[in-house]
Amino acid sequence: MQETTVMQIRKVMTIPAITGASDASIREIARLMRDHDIGLIPIVLDGSPVGVLTDRDIVTRILPVADVPAEITAARAMSDHPVTCHMDQDVAEAASIMGDNQVRRLLVVDHDDRLVGILSLGDIAENVSEGLAGQALGEVVELR
Repeated sequence: MQETTVMQIRKVMTIPAITGASDASIREIARLMRDHDIGLIPIVLDGSPVGVLTDRDIVTRILPVADVPAEITAARAMSDHPVTCHMDQDVAEAASIMGDNQVRRLLVVDHDDRLVGILSLGDIAENVSEGLAGQALGEVVELR
């Protein structure tokens, strides 16, 4: 990865994270995405992330196969085992995690694994280094 000033994730992450419950309907999740103009909703249980649901998940995995997609819950549609990073980690480490895991956003957790924010490639580009964000994006696209 490109050399950059060491910066903790907590200084550039997006807070608060808009979250959903595992028993929320896909319609509720889609409304949250629309109302907040976001494409990812962490699904949490007692403050800790248990999954993640993206706008792409809804379009590619739910709409084509569900007769009544609004009745499907987030728990049924979400991706298990969300990719996370800790708020005290370095942003360059987070960019590497994104590339290694083929994701453009990470859920940021504290030392108790409770969700505290979201870190996106956009956050890195805007606040740290466009070059670092571009390199991470290149790794995400390259491995797909």
